[in-house]
Amino acid sequence: MATLLQLTKASKHYGDQILLDDADATIGDDVKVGFIGRNGAGKSTLLRILLGEEELDAGEVFRHPNLRLGYLRQHDPFLPGETAIDFLMRDSEQPDWRCGEVAGRFEIKGSYLDGPVAKLSGGWQTRLKLAALLLHEPNLLMLDEPTNFLDLRTQILLEHFLRDFRAACLIVSHDRAFLAATCTHTLGLARGKLTSFPGKVDAFLQFERERREHDERSNAGILAKRKHLEDFIARNKARASTAALAQSKAKALEKLETVEIESDEPTASIRAPRVEARKGAALRCRDVTIGYPERAIASGIDLEVDHGTRVAVVGDNGQGKTTFLRTVVESLKPLKGDVRWGHGCKVGVYAQHVYTSLPGDWTVIDYLRSKGRGRTEQEVLAVAGALLFRKSHVEKPIPVLSGGERARLVLAGLLLGEFNVLVLDEPGNHLDVDTVEALMDALIAYQGTVVFTSHDRHFAGRVATSVIEVREGRVVVYPGRYADYLDRVEKEVDAGEREAAVGKVKAPAEVAKARPVARAARRGEKEVRKEMKTLEKTIALLDEQKRAANAKLMETTNPAEALRLHEEVAALTAKLDPAEERWLELQEELDG
Repeated sequence: MATLLQLTKASKHYGDQILLDDADATIGDDVKVGFIGRNGAGKSTLLRILLGEEELDAGEVFRHPNLRLGYLRQHDPFLPGETAIDFLMRDSEQPDWRCGEVAGRFEIKGSYLDGPVAKLSGGWQTRLKLAALLLHEPNLLMLDEPTNFLDLRTQILLEHFLRDFRAACLIVSHDRAFLAATCTHTLGLARGKLTSFPGKVDAFLQFERERREHDERSNAGILAKRKHLEDFIARNKARASTAALAQSKAKALEKLETVEIESDEPTASIRAPRVEARKGAALRCRDVTIGYPERAIASGIDLEVDHGTRVAVVGDNGQGKTTFLRTVVESLKPLKGDVRWGHGCKVGVYAQHVYTSLPGDWTVIDYLRSKGRGRTEQEVLAVAGALLFRKSHVEKPIPVLSGGERARLVLAGLLLGEFNVLVLDEPGNHLDVDTVEALMDALIAYQGTVVFTSHDRHFAGRVATSVIEVREGRVVVYPGRYADYLDRVEKEVDAGEREAAVGKVKAPAEVAKARPVARAARRGEKEVRKEMKTLEKTIALLDEQKRAANAKLMETTNPAEALRLHEEVAALTAKLDPAEERWLELQEELDG
């Protein structure tokens, strides 16, 4: 395995904040690494350092001479009036057939490919930028929160693309489900230290918990032994007959050292407004048409939302989810029909645009006081502290707040209200994993009604009790659960990819490369099954060895032994992956 990027003894400070403290990390040419850490821990700063856009205060960055970095940037690289195919050909200098083939992997075809980029939604433009990255054939792909604002279908396409991408990846994301589906290794950043782990994100988090628990148990044992020795020394040091033994015990006492356990980082505590449970319809839509004067988005909307339900509004980007939410909260008038909330409904709204529309001349406490009119100062400060605005942080001017801090501030404002209906548009964006978990728990315990959109499958799956789908000009109550909807979209994406694979036009050189594979497919079934049987034994043996090494890695507290086991797991993975891929190839050959 070649090393593409290596960070050695890296240090980076911003004023008093330590982002990197003598940190080390290595990224090889055949691994997909999920990069996790709290908001503000320094993940984006580290990406800029690896890209060469920022310098370290101390330490070194090694870049392989053959490194080809692909980075998904947030700015738009498109020219005015440019079509998608024109952009891909200009950006990559590749022929149209090749650009069309790669674009097809992200379902960019027909009018989406030949039409102007300016008419594509943000999600489709992200697909286009991903296709452009792939055309440059990078051997290390770096993605910073790639799932933010992507609809479910695009997320699944991106997952499939990354699983098939035969090069290295470094992916920053708060979406654990996405990381678990795409990454085989994990890199954690906390308190300036980088921790590399040869396993998926859930295994890494479990390893961190178990290591902490092990250290706590070890410290408890050492403290008990220390107390026992101190008592023995106190009883026996004055006696001539036992003074020597007491002195020996004192030396043993000096050698007993506890492991330093870093205190937990502060976590947001979210408690939804306390409201009385109600029955009947909270929201009624009768023959409603939503949209704008120049264009209707969806029509014939007839639905009811009962009190106490938590409704996920789902659908692809550009279908009208946000337009529907804006209509039901009366920030946009329906083009036709009647939208009505039930008697006594108090609606609290959390919208994506709120991040940029907060008062620029207010501080955190000014905003919370305005939202908590009728609340005591102590109650306002308690909610501020629960959302991690403590001490001097409540005096922060709103313009200096990060995206995550702004999102927490808006949530804090909602908590100070007495709303029995919450309408939330992508509430998890810009929030770290722990805050999203706290928000999920709060919404599940909430006795009121929740109508929300979210592209986070884990969030929607846990919170939603019913589903409304916005699709192809219709807004209807989906007959199944969120898991059923997710399963349907997965199948649709799979069917689209199979169709694209069957209809794909190959270049002459690719046709020539395909001929040896066709000859191999004509081998007898007996020979194929024999090779598969041999591979199955090899895979079983490698998998058993990998599990055993992983188990030892989870238990060891010796850094040198952990490094050795880490390398052993990496070596076994390097053997296991191609064996499994070959088995799949043979299975396809057999099916054919």
